[in-house]
Amino acid sequence: MSVRPRVYTINPHRAFADALAAGLIARYGKGEMGLAQGVLLVPSNRAVRAITDAFVRRSGSGLLLPRLIPVGDPELDERIGGALDPIGIGKDDHIPPAIEPVERLFLLARLVQEQGGDMDAAEALRLAQDLARTLDQLLVEEVDPLRLRNFAAELPDLSLHWQKSLERLTVILDRWPGILRKRGAIDLADRRNRLLASVAQAWRTKHPPGFVAAAGITAAAPAVARLLRTVSRLPDGMVVLPALDLDMPEDEWERLGPHERDPETGRRERSIETHPQFNLKLLLDRMGVSRKEVESWRWGGGRDAPAVRSRAIANAMKAAADTAKWAVLPPAERRLTGVRAMELADPAEEAQTIAIALREALEEEGRTAALVTPDRGLARRVSAHLRRWGIEADDSAGRPLSQTPPGTLLLALASAGAEQFAPISLLAVLKHPLVRKGDNRLQWLEGARMLDLALRGPRPPAGLAGITEHLADRSGRDRDLRERAASWWREVVPLLRPFEETFRSDRADPATLLAALREAVSRLTGEEAWGGQAGREAARLFADMEAAARHGPDRLARASLAPMLDQLMANVAIRPPYGQHPRLFIWGLLEARLQHADLMILAGLNEGTWPQLPTPDPWLAPRIRHELGLPSLERRIGLSAHDFATGLGGRQVIVTRARRDARAPAIASRFWLRLEAMTGGLTRSLYHRKWAMALDRPTCHHPAKRPEPSPPKALRPGTISVTDVDRLKADPYAFYARQMLRLSALEAIDADPSPAWRGTAVHAILESWMKEDDCDPARLRPRAEALLARTAAHPLLRALWQPRLLEAIEWIASEVERNAQDGRRPLKAEVKGAIDVAGIRLHGRADRIDRRVDGGLVILDYKTGTPPGPKAIAEGYSMQLGLLGLIAERGGFEGVDGSPVGFEYWSLAKKAGRLGHVASPTGKNGLDAADFTSLAARNFIAAANRWLTGNEPFTAKLHPEYAPYGEHDQLMRLDEWYGRDG
Repeated sequence: MSVRPRVYTINPHRAFADALAAGLIARYGKGEMGLAQGVLLVPSNRAVRAITDAFVRRSGSGLLLPRLIPVGDPELDERIGGALDPIGIGKDDHIPPAIEPVERLFLLARLVQEQGGDMDAAEALRLAQDLARTLDQLLVEEVDPLRLRNFAAELPDLSLHWQKSLERLTVILDRWPGILRKRGAIDLADRRNRLLASVAQAWRTKHPPGFVAAAGITAAAPAVARLLRTVSRLPDGMVVLPALDLDMPEDEWERLGPHERDPETGRRERSIETHPQFNLKLLLDRMGVSRKEVESWRWGGGRDAPAVRSRAIANAMKAAADTAKWAVLPPAERRLTGVRAMELADPAEEAQTIAIALREALEEEGRTAALVTPDRGLARRVSAHLRRWGIEADDSAGRPLSQTPPGTLLLALASAGAEQFAPISLLAVLKHPLVRKGDNRLQWLEGARMLDLALRGPRPPAGLAGITEHLADRSGRDRDLRERAASWWREVVPLLRPFEETFRSDRADPATLLAALREAVSRLTGEEAWGGQAGREAARLFADMEAAARHGPDRLARASLAPMLDQLMANVAIRPPYGQHPRLFIWGLLEARLQHADLMILAGLNEGTWPQLPTPDPWLAPRIRHELGLPSLERRIGLSAHDFATGLGGRQVIVTRARRDARAPAIASRFWLRLEAMTGGLTRSLYHRKWAMALDRPTCHHPAKRPEPSPPKALRPGTISVTDVDRLKADPYAFYARQMLRLSALEAIDADPSPAWRGTAVHAILESWMKEDDCDPARLRPRAEALLARTAAHPLLRALWQPRLLEAIEWIASEVERNAQDGRRPLKAEVKGAIDVAGIRLHGRADRIDRRVDGGLVILDYKTGTPPGPKAIAEGYSMQLGLLGLIAERGGFEGVDGSPVGFEYWSLAKKAGRLGHVASPTGKNGLDAADFTSLAARNFIAAANRWLTGNEPFTAKLHPEYAPYGEHDQLMRLDEWYGRDG
């Protein structure tokens, strides 16, 4: 073993992977087997790929690479075994296998549930994930969990919440080793520690025949540090660290920590774990290497920035207590030449501007560009923008399984089962692109779209049977559509019924629910959901979950299945296959380590995104973590700072942020603010933003004019309803779109009962009350209550509407009873009639017609809102009652004879402190009944002569004050001309 350690660092202004490859080739690449006999330890599988690519770029011809071993690989023993085989070391060491991650999670969740009382399985799994992270940190830092037993007594001032959490954690950790021994397995972190210790021991006994190098590893775990200490002291060994600051003043370096306990107080001063150099200092301390023993790597990567960049980066990332030194720095040491900034309005503008900058980089032959961001939403936006130029960026971070087609289908079906097949969640399943994919897909979609139309409006009763009942209802205008949808729906029900039956219980066995979900997906998709990379990962995850579920928590609520799946699938990354653009990359922070491109775009620099907010630990109080020597929750900020510092070392760098996110103004990242403060303001890159804004800016602007379609007379309608006359006069275009183009707004799916729906429901109650109950006052309220019981409205809406409706209904019953005492009796309800006027067929439906004792007729119209006022009638609008009176006067209603002598609105709105009142356009304060029908006739004839039998164009919003409905405003492009076009 060598006495003096060989430890090097590659400065941030150099491309780490390329500089490492250049140096190793220079040292060991002269002989044919020089490199091939070596072993190169790297942090991750992604680092293996990055360094391999760097060797390819530097070789220029064929090259036998060293054995690259990622120390973070779960299958570390298989990867490192080949390095030990040639010298026969480590073959007899028996290290138990690691427990499967999903089985481990379910077992921990069972323990959490047993300690937490009546806890749902999904909540237990969520806490188990946090527990697994805490347990891993204890194992990685080689902290004996038994030390936790004494903390409750040693820290009496610990809050009650943390004391209870510590008590539960202690019980779980006491039971956990026995569970592992029963299975003959150990934790993965423990296994990795043992493997690394075995390798270190083997190499101390007999070193490998070739060189051994550890490159890019920043993990400061004790087992890793001991292995690196061994490697650094091998005869032909070395450790190469990324971006260690060799020029930091010694006092600043020592203040970073970690600090020893004060012998008098027993307390340990807090380290500056948010500093980018802290983790490297901790690693060197645990390796037993002084910073003075570390040398600079003298080979460059070929794509390096100026050397002065490293000094500027180091100064920018100084600890907060040392930032006052910025004021006295020489200009060269705080100038970031080659680094530009873009501050954009929002994430959409940020994504488009970044895509423009990446696209520009490709114009130069051989130039590479990379977007580095922890914001996966921003990364997806940029990818979508790049596709407009046919560019598929190499997004090596991938996307969670939950966002892939198999994942979204599993979540949608789980949500549909939990919501008892409410329309929105049901249609999300039936329309999913994997369902019935293949030759029959079009036919399936046609059926799903029919069902979509049939389910518009308020929610039907719960479950598959509720939808079947809804489609069997033949009342209403959409009865033909429901009949066609019901025919297709009968084919769907058998596919979903077994799944629904499993979900009938509010709490069920997790294994049963998972199996039912898997089988339902297979029935809907065949093998499509389990094919491809994402499908295979979903199948593997389900197999692991079903196998482990019997060892895990029980009592899973059906509403918790989808959230549980979401959090489990979020941990499975689906990376894109090969074949993406060779010069354009999108990297997360882990993927960006050790890599540089010619253009580096560091994006999403807002607080909470980069750096991300620390994830709380529900098991260990921050004070306990500090006393145990565990990493604080803020250490991840230090790692993010190191990632940012190395990213700034690119030849050309653009840093970006958005001034607001999707919801509110955003706070600039502390890293962004440091750069701005140290440099006095970063140089702005303005032209990319201007290009992005110009990309979607039209070359000319031709706003739409007010539409005035004028079809020939032969195509104009020859019939009109009394309810459409006001629309024809106030907004002729809306009449044209509705009656001639046959365009009507669809109701929302699973909508709350709208005013129009409530009006229709009231009419239906009153119609059946008259036709079936002969207006018996005692029968009206039960009918209304039965309707409300069948309505699947939101409970809050029902609670607000039901008392008002029932009070108004009782008023109607009392009003009918009072009229009966005067000899006035209802004659007809919901009666249709029609007459010919001015060459047009005028038709309408009267809500009710009463017969007075003198034989005269009273025309009634029910209103759930406020009835029309005198002004509207005086200006020739709200003539519906008058037109119905005209039809009655001319004998247009079958079985109704006589002349109308009264017109009434029965309004359910509040007046004088009570719900329900009668208003009339005739009588004391209005017109004479005979004059009212004559006025209605004159107004209708004038309108018919203008638009139905004449040549008048159907002008949009002719009288907007009487055109309150806006369902055709988008069609007429109202916002483009309203207020400009007279």
